[in-house]
Amino acid sequence: MNSALPRILSVGTSNPPNRYSQQDILDLFRVANPAVRSMFGASHIKGRHLVLPEPDENGVPSEDQEELLIKHRTWSLRLAREAIGKALDPHKLKPEDIDYLCCITSTGLMLPGLTAMFIKHLGFRVDCQRTDIVGMGCNAGLNGLNPVSGWCTANPGQNALMICCEVNSALYIYDDTIGTGVVNSLFGDGCAAVLVRSEVQDDTLAPSILGFNSHIIPDAWGAMRYNWSTDHGKFSFYLDRDVPYVLGLHTETPVDGLLTKHGLKRRDIDHWIIHSGGKKVIDAIKYNIGITEHDVRHTVGVLRHFGNLGSGSFLFSYKRLIEEGLVKRGDRGVMMTMGPGSTIETALLSW
Repeated sequence: MNSALPRILSVGTSNPPNRYSQQDILDLFRVANPAVRSMFGASHIKGRHLVLPEPDENGVPSEDQEELLIKHRTWSLRLAREAIGKALDPHKLKPEDIDYLCCITSTGLMLPGLTAMFIKHLGFRVDCQRTDIVGMGCNAGLNGLNPVSGWCTANPGQNALMICCEVNSALYIYDDTIGTGVVNSLFGDGCAAVLVRSEVQDDTLAPSILGFNSHIIPDAWGAMRYNWSTDHGKFSFYLDRDVPYVLGLHTETPVDGLLTKHGLKRRDIDHWIIHSGGKKVIDAIKYNIGITEHDVRHTVGVLRHFGNLGSGSFLFSYKRLIEEGLVKRGDRGVMMTMGPGSTIETALLSW
């Protein structure tokens, strides 16, 4: 490749220090409903990093909406600081070297957004161009990487940084219902930062981003959404039980559309980097696009050790793929994220 293409140069990730097993969480919140307890045990998640409050006077952790928003703001800053350092240090870069900053979150409402807060506290330049993407959900990492790549194409040689920062514990409500159990058994807290720059392909194994393709399922508009809980006085997240099957049935459309644009077939793809949306979601996608357990090993590994990390999950999987050391020149990869809308996003990589 002779032209300058946007390339993923590095990824840094971070999580809160406290890690909980599924049993720890059941005990902490005194969950008695046997159906919910069974759900936690069947989730294929061994543990998650979470920011959980101290027990109240009744011995159960509790937070109001104001405390949840403060938690999101506080931990977004802490987690981003660590993830940014891990992404920039290998290239001997500092925040002031970043020309474009894109921040993604769906776990807390802020005005001004994360970009302004990070510029104030983390050393980015005041003339750094910026974008905040709020409320798109778990698919939003690729929704953000698309305009980041476009900006890099228009500004070759300049540095762009995308940060996915999700404090999912800032959305938790606590009760014994099945709907609450679905959410509370799945999500974890974490942040991922990815450094992107357009440059001519060289000897380093930094993949070029060749293109994107999207697919939205309007009939499943309400399958994943935020509700206001009057009983709890805070927002809560609703996740329909049929989400895995709906996403699985529609996965082929964006994948095949992406590959057709580049004259490729599924058999031409060496690596699949998929959002860790849950075991049933992963299985449905695996079945419908015809990939193997080996193909989703990093996605399953991230789910097992961290839970669903929201918009940054796919970057945790990508980081594991790179650290594995098996990627070689000429390989191709597909990134895939899924979330509210209901939406499936894809991107094509070439090493």
